[in-house]
Amino acid sequence: MPSTKHLTIALAGNPNSGKTTIFNAITGTRQKVGNWPGVTVEKKEGHVQRFGYELTVIDLPGTYSLTPFSIEEIVARDFVLDARPDVVIDIIDASNLERSLYLATQLREIDCKVLFALNMADLARNNGVRIDAAKLGELLDLPVVFTVGNRQEGVDELLRKAIDLAESGAPVPQKRRVRYSQDIETAIGRLRTFIKEKVTGPLPYNSRWTAIKLLEDDRIVRERILAAAGPVGPAIVAETDRLRRQLADRYDDAPEIVMTDERYGFIAGIMREVLTTARRQRVDMSRTIDKVLTDRFFGFPIFVFFIWAMFQLTFSLGAYPMDWIGAGFEALGALIQRWMPESLLRDLLVDGVVAGVGSVAVFLPNILILFFCISLFEDTGYMARAAFLMDRIMHLVGLHGKSFIPMLMGFGCNVPAVMAARTLESEKDRILTVLVTPFMSCSARLPVYLVLAGTFFAQRAGTVIFGIYLLGIVVAMLSGRLFRKTLLPGADAPFVMELPPYRMPMLKSLMIHMWDRARMFIQKMGGVILVGAVIVWVLSSFPRQVDYQQDYGALREAAESRWVEQIAAADPARRPVLELALSRELAELRRQQRTEQIAQSYMGRIGKTLEPLVAPMGIDWRGGVALLSGVVAKEIVVSTMGVLYAAETDSEDALGRALRAAGMTPLAGLAMMAFVLLYIPCLATVAAVRRETGNKWMIFSVVYSTGLAWLVAVGIYQGGRLLGLS
Repeated sequence: MPSTKHLTIALAGNPNSGKTTIFNAITGTRQKVGNWPGVTVEKKEGHVQRFGYELTVIDLPGTYSLTPFSIEEIVARDFVLDARPDVVIDIIDASNLERSLYLATQLREIDCKVLFALNMADLARNNGVRIDAAKLGELLDLPVVFTVGNRQEGVDELLRKAIDLAESGAPVPQKRRVRYSQDIETAIGRLRTFIKEKVTGPLPYNSRWTAIKLLEDDRIVRERILAAAGPVGPAIVAETDRLRRQLADRYDDAPEIVMTDERYGFIAGIMREVLTTARRQRVDMSRTIDKVLTDRFFGFPIFVFFIWAMFQLTFSLGAYPMDWIGAGFEALGALIQRWMPESLLRDLLVDGVVAGVGSVAVFLPNILILFFCISLFEDTGYMARAAFLMDRIMHLVGLHGKSFIPMLMGFGCNVPAVMAARTLESEKDRILTVLVTPFMSCSARLPVYLVLAGTFFAQRAGTVIFGIYLLGIVVAMLSGRLFRKTLLPGADAPFVMELPPYRMPMLKSLMIHMWDRARMFIQKMGGVILVGAVIVWVLSSFPRQVDYQQDYGALREAAESRWVEQIAAADPARRPVLELALSRELAELRRQQRTEQIAQSYMGRIGKTLEPLVAPMGIDWRGGVALLSGVVAKEIVVSTMGVLYAAETDSEDALGRALRAAGMTPLAGLAMMAFVLLYIPCLATVAAVRRETGNKWMIFSVVYSTGLAWLVAVGIYQGGRLLGLS
C-alpha cells in the first residue's frame, strides 16, 4: 500500500475573521497548543486525515498585515516565508471584505500558493452584501470558497480546493498582483536588477518581494539581505537608500506610506468589481446590541451582572457533580481501608493520595463550568466588549488600555498573562502590567474559594466568590495607580480596540476551548498536586508517634468488641443503624489519632512556627501550613487542608465540617480567601515575572503582594471582630 501523502496548510487572517473557528472545524480535538519558538504567541497545530492525505494545519496568529510591527505579524510572516507551507488559506471576513483584502494582497506578493475562504458568508448575506466569488478569483488568479465556520459549511470544499492547489504542480501565478505607480515600479525594477548583478548566490526570498520590502524599509528583510549578500550588502543598502530618497522627493512622503495607499487603491478597484450592497436599509444587529451593552451608564452594571451570574452558576450547578466525585473518592478511601491491613502504605494512600488529590479533584466540574462561560463570552464577541468597558476605567487609574488584555488572561492562568505583557510597547507599561496582573484571581485559586465559601456562606457562596474576584480587580487598579504615581511615572498611551460582530457560538468550539484550559488542571492533579500531597503527608506523618499507634489500636479493639456484642444482640432491623454508628466511632477515633500525630510531626513544628503570623487572621497553624504549601501551586492549599485537618472523608462537605470543628469562623474564612487572592503567586508565575522584569522587580512583587495580603486579611478579620461579626 502506498504511504499517505502529507501536506502542510497554514491558516492566515485578520483577528475576528473566524480563523480559529475554521481551524477547530477542521481539526476538532486533534490539536495541540503551545508557543512559537522564542516568543509567547500561542501556536495551534492540528493533524487530520482527509481525502487520502495526512494534513498538518497551522493556525497562524491573527494579523491585519505582514508588516513586522508586532510579534504576531513577524511570526505569521516568518512561517509563510521560511517554513514554506504547501498552501496558505487566507480566512477573509466576507462582511468586511475591504479590510481583509489588505493582508490578502500582501500574501499574493509572496511566492506561495494562496486560497481565499470567504468566511461568515451568512452574516454578509444578512447585511445585504453580495460578493462575486468567481470574479474575485479571476481578478487575483486564485481559488475562492464561501464558508460558514461555526456551521462547518464549505469546510470540506475548502480542504479539497487546498489539496488540489497544493498538488497542481503549477507555478505560483505572477500576474494579478498589485501594480504600483510608474515611479515605484521603476524603483522596484532597478533595485531588483542591482541585487541580481551584485549577489551571485541565492537570495532568501524572491527578488521582487525583496525589492518591495527594502523600499518599505523593512528592518528584518534588510538584516537578512545583508547577511545573505555578504560583502556587497552595504552597496545594496546604499542603493536602497538612494532610491528611497528619490521616491520621497517625488511624492513628498515616505515610500512605505505611498505603497500602502496604492495597495488600498488596488483593493478599491477590486471592491467595485466584485461587491454589491442591497439598497434596502438593513439593521446592524451588533450595533443595536452595543447601544445597550457598551453604554456608558448601563454597560458596566450589565458586565458586573454577567460576571456575578457566571460565578453563581459555577457554584450552584457544579455542586451536584462535586457531590458525586466526592462520594467516589470517599468510597475509594473506605475500600482501601477495608481491604488493606494497617500499614504506612495504607496511610499514604488514604491520608496522602486519596485525601490530597481527592480534595482538589472534586472541583473539576466548577473549573469546567467557569471555562465554558469564559469561552462563551469569547466566542460570542462579548469579551471584547468587556475589555472595552474596562479600558475606560483603567485609564482613570493610570493603567495602559492594552494592559487589560493580559490581565483578562490572568483569570485563566497568571503565567501566560504575565508573558503576554511583552506586546506592550513601553517598558514602564510592561513592568506595571506584570506587577498588577497576579492580583487577577486565576483558576487555581478557585478550589480554595469554593471550599471556604461553601463551608461558611452556603447559599451566598457565589456572591462571596464574585466579591473576591472583584477585590482582586480593585487592588490591581489601586496598585497600578500607586505605581504609576511613584515607581513608574508616565502617561498611558491611547488604545484602539476592535469590537467584532456578535456571533452565535458553536458548541463544538466551546467544548474544545473548555477542554484545552481544563486539561491543565487535570495534568496538575496527576503531577504537582499529587507530589505536593505526598510531601505534606510525609512531613505530617513523621516522626512516627508509637504510643499513639498503640493507643489507637487498643481503643479500636475495645470499640469493636463493644459494638459487636450490641449488634449481635439487636433486632435485624436495627443492626444497620448500629453498624453505621460503629463506623462513625472508628472514623472519629482515627481522626483523633491522626490529629495527634500531625501535631507532633515535622509539619506540626513548621506550623507552630508560622502560627504567630497567621493568628491575627483567625487562622490556626494548619491553615498557615496550607498557605505556605500554596506557594508551589494554589490548588495544593486545598489538598494540604484535606490532609492536615484530618477530614474523615474526602468530599468538600467533609472538609468543611472539619474546618468548622477546628474552630475556623466565617470571618476567618473570608480573611483566608483574601490572603490566597493577594499573596505571592505560584512559583511558575514568580519565575515568569523574573524572566520579564528581572530579579529586582520579582523580589518587589513577592514582598509587596504578600505584605499587602497580610494587611488586608488582618484588616478583614480584626475589623470584623470590632464590628461584632464572627
